[in-house]
Amino acid sequence: MFRHLLVPIDGSSLSDGAVRKAVSFAGEADAKITFFYATPDTGSSIYGEEELLRTIDPQEYQARRAQIAREVLERAAKVAADGRVDAQVRSRPAQEPWEAIIATAEECGCDLILMASHGHRGIKGLLLGSQTQKVLLHSKFPVLVYR
Repeated sequence: MFRHLLVPIDGSSLSDGAVRKAVSFAGEADAKITFFYATPDTGSSIYGEEELLRTIDPQEYQARRAQIAREVLERAAKVAADGRVDAQVRSRPAQEPWEAIIATAEECGCDLILMASHGHRGIKGLLLGSQTQKVLLHSKFPVLVYR
C-alpha cells in the first residue's frame, strides 16, 4: 500500500526508535524511505551557546548544524542499509520544521510520513509547539506516529 515513506528525524533516542520502526515497516512493505532532517534556519530562535555562536559567527553556526544533520542522516541511512531497505537522505534549513517536512514529502512523492512524537500534551505541548501535531494538522499525507 505505501511505497515511499518520509521519516523526519532529529537525532534523539525517540527519533532513532522511529528510524528502526520505519526500516522494519519499509522492509515488510517493500517500500523505500527518505530520511529528512530540518536544520534550524539562522533566523530561528534558539538559546544558550548555540544562540551566541549564531550571533557571533553565523557561518560557523551553519557549518556546525550541517555537520549534525550529516551525522544524524548517515546514522539513519546505515540502519536502512543494514535492513536492506532503499533509502535516501535530505536536509534543508527550516524556520518551521513542520512546513519543511510536508514540503519534502510533496517534493519526494512520498505517500506516508512516519515520525516520532515526544508526547508533550496539554499546555506543555502547546507551548513547545509539537512539530508532530502541526504535521498532523496540516498534512494531506497519512501520518504514522511512533511513540
